[in-house]
Amino acid sequence: MKNLLNFVKPGVLSGNKLKKIFFLIKKYNISLIAINCVDTNTINSILESARINKTIIVIQFSYSGSCFFINSNFNKFSTLKCSIIGSISAAKYIHEASLFYRVPVILHTDHCTKDNLKWIDGLLEYNENYYYNYGKSLFTSHMIDLSNCSLKENLDISCYYLNKFSKFNISLEIELGCTGGEEDGIDNSKISINRLYTNPKDILYTYNKLIKISNNFLIAASFGNTHGVYKPGNVVLCPKILYNAQKLIKNSNFINEKNPLNFVFHGGSGTDFKIIKESIKYGVVKINLDTDIQWNYWLGILNYYKNNKYYLQSQLGNPNGIYDPNKKFYDSRVWINKGQINVIKYISNILNILNCKDLLNY
Repeated sequence: MKNLLNFVKPGVLSGNKLKKIFFLIKKYNISLIAINCVDTNTINSILESARINKTIIVIQFSYSGSCFFINSNFNKFSTLKCSIIGSISAAKYIHEASLFYRVPVILHTDHCTKDNLKWIDGLLEYNENYYYNYGKSLFTSHMIDLSNCSLKENLDISCYYLNKFSKFNISLEIELGCTGGEEDGIDNSKISINRLYTNPKDILYTYNKLIKISNNFLIAASFGNTHGVYKPGNVVLCPKILYNAQKLIKNSNFINEKNPLNFVFHGGSGTDFKIIKESIKYGVVKINLDTDIQWNYWLGILNYYKNNKYYLQSQLGNPNGIYDPNKKFYDSRVWINKGQINVIKYISNILNILNCKDLLNY
């Protein structure tokens, strides 16, 4: 939809800006792509993809990904300290880089479990001064993943944080049901299959609780979602769960809007595009594609290695001569760039399939 979001400016967006964005993209059956990052190399390739395709992108950080950003798992400091400082450092970089690339960014933290809530507390503590100094929050949104808790505990804690987030125009994402598989240290590969499918009545109940506090929230409801890529038939997705939930919410609250709730599709990698497009019809505004990005980044480097194998075995010596230098082949800037180029191509292709190119007019 050309120029659909021409009111959006480059830089990290505030949570309250999302309401209008999500309303419009739901109207035209568009979803934004969300990608987890662990370093500036991935961030830059994502920003470049968004720039050349004139679209908004969602950049997000997990607890362990934030730690890696600052510490690369050297284990010299506490994981909590590294995750807080890593998130802050990454966010500051994206605030500057997004202006340089002229890209609007939804900046998000992903899958904060109950055990890691001090991570979000640390970010909120830092954000308080940041907000009063700059008039905006460091992050657009945070995800609280309490899918392994009871529904009551999930909502009690989620409501507590939604109240806190609302003071700073930060959006909340919560998970109902569980996303299967394993991702960044969260292992749901052995959970009961029933937990992969959220009851629409639980979604309605959650919506009614959260909407009393703020309408600035998203729900990652499970409909068979699984992190990672698996053989065909191993994962059975039932997006009709989302349709049934939207219908319940509309009828119970007398809402005329087609899809009043904003859904998130976790575990989108490897999914048939027909399923993705169907889920978008039912109000999915954000699709997480992490595994496919990791693979395409590596694939770009792997192909570079295969094409230049005999120049990458030693510092000196190649088919051109036993003392010919190989520095221009093993320079990290060269092979990292090959990974970045492949990621840019992959994201551009996905954006084209999902019809979310050219949403901006600059």
